[in-house]
Amino acid sequence: METAPQSNQTVPAEAVIVAVEPDKLTLPPTHETIATHNVVLTLLATLALVFALSWAQSFVISLLLGILFAYTLNPLVAWLEYIKVPRLIGATLVMLAVVSTIVLCSYALRGELQTIVDELPKATNKLSSVVSHWRKGQPGAMQKVQNAASALEKVTNQVAATPEAGRRAPTYIVVTPPAFKLSTLLWTSWAGVMAFLGQAIMVAFLTYFLLLSGDTFKRKLVRLAGPTLARRKITVHILDDINRSIQNYMFMLLITNAMVGMLTWAAFSWLGLENAGAWAVAASVLHIIPYFGPAITAAITGMAAFIQFDQVSPALTVAGASLLIATLIGTLVTTWMTGRFAKMNTAAVFISLLFWTWLWGVWGMLLSIPIIVIVRVVSQHIEQLHPVAELLGE
Repeated sequence: METAPQSNQTVPAEAVIVAVEPDKLTLPPTHETIATHNVVLTLLATLALVFALSWAQSFVISLLLGILFAYTLNPLVAWLEYIKVPRLIGATLVMLAVVSTIVLCSYALRGELQTIVDELPKATNKLSSVVSHWRKGQPGAMQKVQNAASALEKVTNQVAATPEAGRRAPTYIVVTPPAFKLSTLLWTSWAGVMAFLGQAIMVAFLTYFLLLSGDTFKRKLVRLAGPTLARRKITVHILDDINRSIQNYMFMLLITNAMVGMLTWAAFSWLGLENAGAWAVAASVLHIIPYFGPAITAAITGMAAFIQFDQVSPALTVAGASLLIATLIGTLVTTWMTGRFAKMNTAAVFISLLFWTWLWGVWGMLLSIPIIVIVRVVSQHIEQLHPVAELLGE
């Protein structure tokens, strides 16, 4: 009698479980379930990151400003180090030069700035009288709506007061708003100025210490990237690209803002606008804010021209000149220089501007472009983030 040949193949454990206890079978998660879990975790992590950035905005903003200024000033320190100047002395000289330039410019414009501040009450009263006269002269849509609401309220009160209504007239509680106190406004303004000065001092010290450190943090990040050579190379490429992109962006801002300031000063002086130097500096600083900066400059300079000349035509001319200069510089210079170092998607840039403005306010406007540039550089070198780089690119 021949026996059946025995198989040498081992039976998988899953097959044994199915044969013995099929009711206790646990199926592995499907790809759809894993993808859903990953999406949920990503959303939760994103929300947590947004909350953390909003909660620690003072620290994060100061850190980002210090890093940006350090990237901007590092070529000067590196050049001084190249000509045998110790890094400690070079960083100190560069920081002293920057601080001295800011102080000297502020001192040179102190007269025009004081004149603008002194004329603020007069300008406020004049604008209030113009608005009141405009409201009395031609009632607009809002005035008509208010008149209709007042008439409707009067009719409702008359109906409620009739005897056959059978209802008591409603009781109104008059809430008196707190009286305006000039001391409160001055204290709030003074506290804001002191907070700004404190943050500026902290950013200056952070920039100085980052300039002193040189490539120390870069070497530490490369060591922390991992033991493999491939990861260290990727980290080096990311840091070099961020360094180059930020330096090019800050150089572009320096060139374009200087051109905006000089052309604005020349145009305002030719048009006869008072305090043209101070308004030119304001236009140069506000030009840092994409899209909204030139609009704000045109609005405030147009109001200043209207208050000075008491006519609409000069105000429109000054505002138009400001917008024309910002448009020409932005179209001819900024676009050309931006295309040389980072071809960014315009829609993505605008969405980033809206998001960081919503999160951090004015500081978000100023930091939105550097942040999105850093995100694009990092996503270009990490395979999992290539869709982000494709979304941000042209």
